[in-house]
Amino acid sequence: MNLLDLMQGSVSSETDTMNTFKPSDIPLSADESVDEFMHGRLRLIQPRRGYRFSIDAVLLAQFVTTKVGDMVVDLGTGCGIIPLLLLLTRPLSHVLGLEIQSDLAGQAFRNASLNGVAGKMSVVVADVRNAPLSPLSTDVVVCNPPYRQFATGRINPNPQKAIARHEILLGLDDILKTSKRILKVGGRMALIYPAVRIVDMMARMRSHGVEPKRIRFIHPNGESESKLVLVEGTAGGRRGIKVLPPLLDPKDLPILS
Repeated sequence: MNLLDLMQGSVSSETDTMNTFKPSDIPLSADESVDEFMHGRLRLIQPRRGYRFSIDAVLLAQFVTTKVGDMVVDLGTGCGIIPLLLLLTRPLSHVLGLEIQSDLAGQAFRNASLNGVAGKMSVVVADVRNAPLSPLSTDVVVCNPPYRQFATGRINPNPQKAIARHEILLGLDDILKTSKRILKVGGRMALIYPAVRIVDMMARMRSHGVEPKRIRFIHPNGESESKLVLVEGTAGGRRGIKVLPPLLDPKDLPILS
């Protein structure tokens, strides 16, 4: 399976072997780099100047609840950072990443091979709003969505960054509608979102049939207001939420070393 096939539609990285490839074995463009994390356990192809993963993805991967053998879907996977973190640290059955931008999907596809998880990670080029997934097929959905409403703030001139940061192609209601459709009854959904929009997010989760069950606020330090919040909900869940201790100063996570 080559990159041209990937860019023309939906492909799965399951056709690759389970071998871990050297960076020299994986094709790179002039605008891509290979970065190492987790003391070399995680190697990541990313754009040099486009959208690069942030600590938000790491926090979400650490927060989400999974069980042995779960099938996980990442909506807007980018370079595949969340599926990779999950597969390198948890005993999951399979993780599928949906990404509308073919260049980022190509990076995620190659990252699966580079990190030896191609047999358990698929990448599909698709619009989340029309995700080619069966109803009630998924145990867990994760999403690090665009934070900013389309008409607010300066839109980045770089298309990758603009789509990742502003609700240009994807809004919160789109994410929740697709998540509810593909989640099994009792399945879990986890997101990270600006704390200032938490009321909107939780109200919309409930209106789409995903009941908020766990929440954790993230603060730069003990004296500052929360900037981000992690929320996990259950499809068809009963009311009642667990508020976890706040997470302070997360910038020095071991995974980033």
